[in-house]
Amino acid sequence: MAHKLLSDSQLLQSAQQGDRVALSKVLREQYQRVFAVCLRMMGSQTAAEDQTQEALLRIARGLSSFEGKSAFSTWCHRVATTTCLDELRRQRRRPTTTTLTNSDGSDVEPVDDVDITAGIEWSDVRTDIREALDAVPVEFTRAVVLRDVLELEYQEIADLTGVATGTVKSRISRGRALLAEQLGGNRNDGVERLTNGDNE
Repeated sequence: MAHKLLSDSQLLQSAQQGDRVALSKVLREQYQRVFAVCLRMMGSQTAAEDQTQEALLRIARGLSSFEGKSAFSTWCHRVATTTCLDELRRQRRRPTTTTLTNSDGSDVEPVDDVDITAGIEWSDVRTDIREALDAVPVEFTRAVVLRDVLELEYQEIADLTGVATGTVKSRISRGRALLAEQLGGNRNDGVERLTNGDNE
């Protein structure tokens, strides 16, 4: 089969039907997108590479269950996010005496104390927004970033941060308001500027 002549939807359908060449091509096309998600979530290249491989395995295994109710890229984004969340939860359950290391071998803080938003590439974020985020208490900043930048569900944020969903929603609301105050605009304007206008 001349896979290069197939449309993306046809290629995906072939992969779902067991065509291994089509599957390989589909996974290659999603690799960079999945890796970018994992890097934001995990905060280190080594950890991101490990979780990218795990996410791609999950995508391959679950491909037959994809029903096309959302864009395939969106589905892959969700699989990658869930994969990283699972690993972060496992890390949270490890004894606090466990020593974690960065890719260069240096020690890092216990997972419970690690800022899970630290891997986000803030270099593309405007200076005024970065300063506004720095001025907002970390529990509110973290909630807003997890929701509005990483686009996690409330329950996912609750599971990851170890607080109730009601607390998550309260922190997001308060964080958005504080961010808007720092930016000198209204609440929605603050969120839109944080996410470059790409927010629900």
